[in-house]
Amino acid sequence: MTDKPTRRDLMKPVQLLGLAFGAALFAGIVTLISMGFFQQRQDGQSGHALLVGLIVAGITFIVVLVGLALMLLVVDPAQVTKQVDRPVLYDSDRHPHDETTPDASAPGDGSAPRR
Repeated sequence: MTDKPTRRDLMKPVQLLGLAFGAALFAGIVTLISMGFFQQRQDGQSGHALLVGLIVAGITFIVVLVGLALMLLVVDPAQVTKQVDRPVLYDSDRHPHDETTPDASAPGDGSAPRR
């Protein structure tokens, strides 16, 4: 067997569904509270608030699930356990000593440009 983690090892599908369900539940409850579902209202208003809360919860569930799945596609499983010994934003094509120092190229230092 290989020691490389797979995408399934990074985040199991049950965890994806659980996070999406938790976010949807939170959004649905916030919608119900903000629309006054738990207060004394007229007959039609509580049904409307429940319908809007379910719609918001469904949309949130789908958006969070798709967003997490797309973010997992970006992760290379082989790179997860690899130790990084350099700055993260370091450009690997350029060597850090190839750059000229600002003092050497500053105007007015008395040196003529080389040709």
